[in-house]
Amino acid sequence: MRKILLPILIIAATLLIVARLFYLQILDDSYIKKSENNAIKIKYDYPERGYIYDRNGKLLVANQPSYDIMVTPGEMPETGTDTLEICRLLNISKEYFNERVSKAKVYSYKLPSVFLPQLSKKEFAAFQEKLRKFKGFDIVKRSLRDYQVSVGANVFGYIAQVNDPIIKSNPYYKSGDLIGKQGVEEMYEEYLRGVKGVKYIQKDRYNREIGSFKDGIYDTIAVQGKDITLTLDMELQKYGEALMFEKRGGIVAIEPKTGEILALVTAPSYDPAILVGRDRSKNYTAMYNDTIAMPLFDRGLLAEYPPGSPFKILSGLIGLQEEVVDENSTFMCHHGFSYGRGAFMKCHCPGGAIQLHNGIYKSCNAYFANVFKLSIDKYPKPEYGVDAWSNHLKSFGLGDFLGYDLPPGRKGHVPTAKFYKRFYPNGGWRSSTIISNSIGQGEISMTPIQLANMMATVANEGYYYTPHIIKKIEGAEIDKKFKIRHQTTIDKQYFKPVIDGLFDVYNLGTARGVRVEGIEICGKTGTAENFTKINGVRTQLQDHSIFVAFAPRHDPKIAIAVFVENGYWGARWAGPIASLMIEKYLKGTISRTDLETKMLTQGLKDEYAKVISGKPFTINK
Repeated sequence: MRKILLPILIIAATLLIVARLFYLQILDDSYIKKSENNAIKIKYDYPERGYIYDRNGKLLVANQPSYDIMVTPGEMPETGTDTLEICRLLNISKEYFNERVSKAKVYSYKLPSVFLPQLSKKEFAAFQEKLRKFKGFDIVKRSLRDYQVSVGANVFGYIAQVNDPIIKSNPYYKSGDLIGKQGVEEMYEEYLRGVKGVKYIQKDRYNREIGSFKDGIYDTIAVQGKDITLTLDMELQKYGEALMFEKRGGIVAIEPKTGEILALVTAPSYDPAILVGRDRSKNYTAMYNDTIAMPLFDRGLLAEYPPGSPFKILSGLIGLQEEVVDENSTFMCHHGFSYGRGAFMKCHCPGGAIQLHNGIYKSCNAYFANVFKLSIDKYPKPEYGVDAWSNHLKSFGLGDFLGYDLPPGRKGHVPTAKFYKRFYPNGGWRSSTIISNSIGQGEISMTPIQLANMMATVANEGYYYTPHIIKKIEGAEIDKKFKIRHQTTIDKQYFKPVIDGLFDVYNLGTARGVRVEGIEICGKTGTAENFTKINGVRTQLQDHSIFVAFAPRHDPKIAIAVFVENGYWGARWAGPIASLMIEKYLKGTISRTDLETKMLTQGLKDEYAKVISGKPFTINK
């Protein structure tokens, strides 16, 4: 026993020493991760962001090289920095130089921060030649976005330098790092950004670099960001933006069977390339301050409008589900609907005996006002009826965020009994008080994407998938929520008679002038009243033009909603745009060149000028 005791002790001690050395040299990297460490300099290698493609494999967003000049104040000599030479080389003022160095000192004396971002190749080459003269200055190579298309800015978003709150809340980001803002750049940032590479450089007591720390065992290589494929059809997106020439509004097109967004147009928009490079901040500020055209405002997702006559589709479906009418129920229309104390809701349909079918294609206000009234009055109290009606609407995704994968969004508004009780605390409200809801006016508001999703739901006869912009992520799965089917409270059997009426909107009704030969389109025109305050006075402006549709009638491939602000009636601007978008997507060519020429060359800038001037509008009904 004594013979083996000493060897055992020696072996055990050796193992302990080796284990400790292994821990200190290999596992314990805590001290090298302290960025203020005097003996270690950390250099980051920035990866390329992932590429972005459309549903057909078309490259939309790539990368281009960029160079940032970084400054580390603690490495600058106390005297001897040739400030004037640096200013001359970089074409900057001495005031800018002093301001950036002062800001860098506030951030950290020993950590690098951005001195001058995004140099051109020519600027980079000129500065690199004399870099050795300027202690404390270094160059970091990054990649900026290189857009292969001039449309889709609202979908892509942009990249910008991180700010202090982001740096403090997320340890991944350092001063000068870039991050996705808005659009898919923001939503899929963790996939697109990749992983930074890190190099640890040993310095001697004179602050000179003497090689890799511990032969580079802690160094990591950069990993390029993952490529993503969007659901967009870029040709359709490009066409939609062209059709919105000198118009304001939004177009949203969805594939009904999947919820994939085919086009997401906001107008006016901008070329995404103007938010790349050193002019990005200046260009962004100019657009941000444009409170008239609002090019940064994504009208397809953020603009809340009264839906107008397309809402009659839902009024009809709820009436059928509540069994207060069937498709043969008949109401007489005398060019309007009388209610309350002499109140009258004017109707533009020809009048006469109206049933569901011709009520839809003639867009009869009187018919749907009667259906709405019966749906509410079916219940012993109006609050019960309103809540039942509201619950049906919410099953279509209305009155709430749809859950799509883009940052901005608005809920729209679906009123409930609680909402009306706040306005009528003493009671006294009933179905006739809120009758304008029946035709999509009143307290109802919807976003274009909600309207498009509503039409996708009708096309599917009662269900929808959450609209989404992502189709594929390299090496990863998309969110499972986009595969979940959402069922409405309306039974499938009630959709067929409504779809028949929507089909005849094109054949016999308000959209017959925008028919496309060879495609069976189901649609609905809409005209929504439009009020705003001008010089403090509530003023009625020109109506909004609205159109919703899906096609083909059987086995639908596309559902669409078009809003054109101040566009008069539905068939004047929104209807032609919807028809052209449908034909472009399904056929790839355009037969209605008469409509196309008008949409591509005519706009509404004179109408918008009236809003700026405050001049009164002539309302064309």
